[in-house]
Amino acid sequence: MKIFDATLRDGGYYTDWDFDNETVDAYVKAMNALPVDYLELGYRNNPSKEYLGKYGYCPVNVLKHIRETCTKKLDVMLNEKSTKVKELDTLVEPLMGIVDMIRIAIDPKNYERAVILAKVVKAMGFEVGFNCMYMSRWLSDYSDFLKKLNKIDGVADLFCMVDSFGGMTPQELTTIVKEVRNNTICPVGFHGHNNLQLGLINTLTAIDLGVEYVDCTVLGMGRGAGNLNTELLLTVLNAQKGLDVDFNVLGDVITAFTPLYEKYRWGTQLPYMISGANSIPQKEVMELVTNRVYSFDSIVRGLQNKKDKIEDNAKYPILSEEKFDDVIIVGGGQSPIEHLDGIIDFIKQKKNIALVFATARHAGMFLGVDVPQYYCLLGREAKRLKTNVCAEQFKATCVLPPYPRKLGTDVPEYAEKATYELPKIEFTAEYQDSCTTLAIQTALNICGGNIYIVGYDGYPGSVLSEKEVALSNENMALLQDYEKYTGKKMKSLTPSLYPELEVESIYQFI
Repeated sequence: MKIFDATLRDGGYYTDWDFDNETVDAYVKAMNALPVDYLELGYRNNPSKEYLGKYGYCPVNVLKHIRETCTKKLDVMLNEKSTKVKELDTLVEPLMGIVDMIRIAIDPKNYERAVILAKVVKAMGFEVGFNCMYMSRWLSDYSDFLKKLNKIDGVADLFCMVDSFGGMTPQELTTIVKEVRNNTICPVGFHGHNNLQLGLINTLTAIDLGVEYVDCTVLGMGRGAGNLNTELLLTVLNAQKGLDVDFNVLGDVITAFTPLYEKYRWGTQLPYMISGANSIPQKEVMELVTNRVYSFDSIVRGLQNKKDKIEDNAKYPILSEEKFDDVIIVGGGQSPIEHLDGIIDFIKQKKNIALVFATARHAGMFLGVDVPQYYCLLGREAKRLKTNVCAEQFKATCVLPPYPRKLGTDVPEYAEKATYELPKIEFTAEYQDSCTTLAIQTALNICGGNIYIVGYDGYPGSVLSEKEVALSNENMALLQDYEKYTGKKMKSLTPSLYPELEVESIYQFI
């Protein structure tokens, strides 16, 4: 039984396949001393419009450097869906003498197409591995391909079963391994994901069933919920089967990857558990979990809608286009707190004005202001509204994005009869899952005059967090789209660092 460590390849989903040289050198040095047989270094990809780091392309000079220092077998992965036979001369041939195995990621529906690709790679002198995805659906959705597994006999050196959704049980694994064995003489492997924390027991079950290869990653680093931890697998095999493990070296490689874990915090959590139990792709869930807009409640609700095969769990009437002379959009910055009295005095001078809250963060401060108020509900905002405004205090209107909403609908119980949805977003094609998008479109729909904004302060200083950079870029893009749509900049009544806003002090009006 051989062990594949796929840390750089699978872990790259968190780092965009960027790993610094110091980490990689420490990784290779440790793997040289550990009972691991193959290192999977990353992907060989065609040029892409999205950013992929060093190990998303695995340049030849990078692989040569590792080959010179590594005593273990090396492999890289191809994506079958984005690789044509005519591209193998460019992608694979330069790796001859450097890389031992090419593993091919395969959707079972493209199995026969992948066999053609594999034959060409095999003819170049490489070991060939099939990483066949969606294992939990093989018997229900892809049973025909299992009957054709004998086509890889003599072509593939490894048929790796991938529990893509991380929801397999040992019993299901046992059934599939027996079915695979009945249809091919190719050596079999197992690559488990850890959504339901079954990575270890499934891998040990696979080993007991006699599979020839198993996969793991340092600290379980991998897409979505991650994989079986290399250090856990080696520790168990040391205790149960006497595998020789240098635990000082194992500790060294854990130390090398700990800063990445502290930054990205991969591992299973409730949305991944639900996706694993219901065979929902890791990619979709990972995008939601790492999105700052959505709460766990909203992610879980969206996954439940997907499981139930419905677009959305609720539908509401369309927001009527009342025309106010003035509207103030209230953001979540500090300036509404600092200039609250000035904002209230400004509101009192207007005869026909409304407030639109992009976030309910400051909603409680304006409860005593007797003008129409609109709360934008997206992501975690329904929960925030319930925290800041109780049922007895609620006298406003809630606004939802257009139907269907990406993660379904969440509305406080007391606001059900005062909730409406927008018919469409017109002023921008970007950032549809943004509270600012929802607030600006609401203001455009209900205002026939001036739209003002407060609480969009921007971020001072030259060093911003990733979250601050992302939010700043989002707001700048949306404010630019507003200007393109209306032909004028939006006016901020409180201080702002956004150049896309035209700042006019609220105090000049009162």
